[in-house]
Amino acid sequence: MDIFAVLGTAIGIGFILVAQAMEGGNIGQLLQVTAAMIVFGGTAGAVIASFPNEDLINAMGMIKDVLFPPKVNFENLITEIVGFATKARKEGVIILEKEAKNASDSLLTMGLETVADGADPSLVQGMMENQITQLEEKVNRGSKVFESAGAYSPTLGIIGAVMGLIQVMQNLSDPSKLGSGIAVAFVATVYGLFAANLVLLPMATRIKFNYQKLFLAKEIMLEGVLAIQAGESPTLIERKLHSYIIDKKPSKGAKS
Repeated sequence: MDIFAVLGTAIGIGFILVAQAMEGGNIGQLLQVTAAMIVFGGTAGAVIASFPNEDLINAMGMIKDVLFPPKVNFENLITEIVGFATKARKEGVIILEKEAKNASDSLLTMGLETVADGADPSLVQGMMENQITQLEEKVNRGSKVFESAGAYSPTLGIIGAVMGLIQVMQNLSDPSKLGSGIAVAFVATVYGLFAANLVLLPMATRIKFNYQKLFLAKEIMLEGVLAIQAGESPTLIERKLHSYIIDKKPSKGAKS
């Protein structure tokens, strides 16, 4: 679990509540059902109206990636690719047709099988890059849903504020109703800014960052498969793949 994703939001909310308490306020003053309906309901409606169904489902599925980002073990991945390179060096690339089924990633499986089929290097590279691009687009579209929600919510907060002020203006003759109208006006603005800056936009950013390691792993797979196809030695392949990783050194077990 990525504890910092939760910790950051908790710190933000905590400081806001502490600051309000220092000014003599309390949590109850921020609990306004009407304001919540306007901001959160309105934002949800705007997002649903903006994106196709598949993008919305994709974005909801990525919420878990904020707390539980995709795990990548680069050392294991490089060791795996070097193992395939060693077998291809000893027994020929045709052996990869059988070995590819045991690969840890579908992209790696596809690349090795294509190499075993004797495809042109440009075709292998094109097919693998196409799959990486599709994944990048999926992540970008998912994060875009939350970015858009973060853009809508402050505007809906302003709408809530205007509606509250309208209520205030209509009841100037009844001072007992002025307080609730003003409360809805200001709380709606707070809800909109809170949702955007402490929840939605950070989620969009976190999703992109959490997938960076996975994209790097995909690039390593691509480079490894192309190096195997080019007939490079396992030792050279291991050194080349380690160059993608900061503060990592190749192991001494690979043999050409």
